[in-house]
Amino acid sequence: MPVGAINYWAILIAAAASFVFGGIWYGLLSSSWMEARGLSPAETEKAKAEAQSPGVYAVACIAELIMAWMFAGVLLHLTRGGVAATALNGLISGIFLWFGFIATTIVVNYAFQGARRSLMLIDAAHWLGVLLIQGAILGWWGVR
Repeated sequence: MPVGAINYWAILIAAAASFVFGGIWYGLLSSSWMEARGLSPAETEKAKAEAQSPGVYAVACIAELIMAWMFAGVLLHLTRGGVAATALNGLISGIFLWFGFIATTIVVNYAFQGARRSLMLIDAAHWLGVLLIQGAILGWWGVR
């Protein structure tokens, strides 16, 4: 049984789109996120300065790229089982992956850290958005 192929351009675009989404998401919610972290005004300014480091953006880009690549692999395996690669199936897979792995990990980690619920919701919703964007792109264009 032949296995489909992965479109690496789709992986790059899915990673870039989800990276841009993260920039917009946290740009819009930066004040709420800092407040949810419980930072003082001085700590907030320090955190903003540190967040501008090129290294932080490089780590985020690499992580988004790896995530898109692995997501494409998951979709490829689904096609081997007879499931068509479509944008809808990518979205559904994104929801399942988020709920089963991302949301559960965030809930456990943040519970043990004593993090505020609002921080957990902001961060978890960001990753849901990332997986929905990647799932739609990869399901539509990334796997054949």
